[in-house]
Amino acid sequence: MSLTDRIATGVRASLGGNLINSVANGLLMVVLARYLLTPAEFGLLHYALSIIGVVAIFGTLGVPSAAARYVTEFAETAPGQVRHVIRFSVAVVLTLSVGISAVLAVGSPHVASFLDEPGLAPLLVLGAGYVVCNTLRISFGRLFQAVNRVDWSGRLTAISGIARFTGAVALVLAGFGAAGALGGYVVGFAVTALVGGVVFYRLSYTSFPSAAEARDGLRRRILEYSVPLTATRGANVLDKRIDTVLVGLFLGPAAVGYYTIAKQVSEFGSIPAKSLGYTISPTVGEQRAKDDRNRARRVYETSLRYVLLLYVPGMVGLILVAGPIVAHVFGPEYDGAAPVLQVMAGFMFVNAINKVTSDGLDFLGRARERAMVKTATAVANFLLNLVLIPRIGVVGAAVATVITYTVYTVANVYVIHTELALNVGSIARLLVAVAGIAAVMGGVVQLLVPMVSGVVSLVLVVGVGVAVWGVLATLGGLLDLKRIRAVLA
Repeated sequence: MSLTDRIATGVRASLGGNLINSVANGLLMVVLARYLLTPAEFGLLHYALSIIGVVAIFGTLGVPSAAARYVTEFAETAPGQVRHVIRFSVAVVLTLSVGISAVLAVGSPHVASFLDEPGLAPLLVLGAGYVVCNTLRISFGRLFQAVNRVDWSGRLTAISGIARFTGAVALVLAGFGAAGALGGYVVGFAVTALVGGVVFYRLSYTSFPSAAEARDGLRRRILEYSVPLTATRGANVLDKRIDTVLVGLFLGPAAVGYYTIAKQVSEFGSIPAKSLGYTISPTVGEQRAKDDRNRARRVYETSLRYVLLLYVPGMVGLILVAGPIVAHVFGPEYDGAAPVLQVMAGFMFVNAINKVTSDGLDFLGRARERAMVKTATAVANFLLNLVLIPRIGVVGAAVATVITYTVYTVANVYVIHTELALNVGSIARLLVAVAGIAAVMGGVVQLLVPMVSGVVSLVLVVGVGVAVWGVLATLGGLLDLKRIRAVLA
């Protein structure tokens, strides 16, 4: 299979899996927010999830990503070492996650008391199972990515979404409330981890020869490389979770519900970029390892061009339809999420760029630089939240996220530019052209937004915006429909 075909296959599989997972997650949010939980219960659930997410970083410490880097490298240069890398990494994450989950379960009453939110305690106890199962799910997904079986990474993502939705709805309907919803997350991750472990062992692990002994210093190298990855992941979780914790602390669970809706919608919009980035990252690293910098640059630049073409107009469109999305999808009880979503449209844009950039730095061996920038921006995000949330409410958390994530993304693009020598002039010209398309499309959508009276008319307005974008991008020679059909076929 050629490199182009392999990337196309990976993009289709990853995109399909992420779409199914995100649709399932989106449906779960709508069902829980609009029909099964009160705004306070919905906010409490995501308040607990944000706390659990912060704790969960200690369940992996960057080991899955470090192992993925060495699996990719040794699969080309020393296949006999791959099994040693896999066994060691799985043993480490199991030990870490079980230990952290035990601490979380024991400490849950104290955390709930400190935050003055007694309802958090039972949710945090369930979080122990969340940490272990999600850690294993992430580990097997990374290992499939490392061996270029992104098709199975995509399948695991889809399985996770479907199982999580089914489990959460069933347990809430059974009368367990927010705790049942969190239990559904645990069920979904457990099923995904089990399937991933069995399939990876049979499909990939047994296909590698086994050297009698691991290379001297192999375990040390994995742990050492996991240090900057731990810093990056920790800072990333701090960046993405601590704002929700602070919103809950300053404003209460209901405000957490508003913020969660806005953030989830903006992250839903990043699915195509996430799928593309997940697929090309090991390929960029692989081509650079072969000293083919030109090919690695072409792969990355092509991905970045499509992201800019899609997400500049997407950001404009989301700003214009944020109000109708919240009102007609989640209900009038969540109107406070609309201005937050307008701000988070900027996060969707920079997040999309970052999705095709940041993982590639890990595979290029530039994790240290990424970790330094991520740590600095995460601390800045925390401090900005402390300043802005008490002053301008939940919108302040969104503003802090957009500012700091923009700095982080620009820095990542600069680092990858130093590695691959990007064609900055060509990218700048494309950005100017795309901004023009976005302006015209935005004008059309703005005229139609007052006509939105329900979900159907909302979908029609969005469809008109997409059609205008597609026509202008095609006429301008920026969108190659034949090439896209070939990739998706």
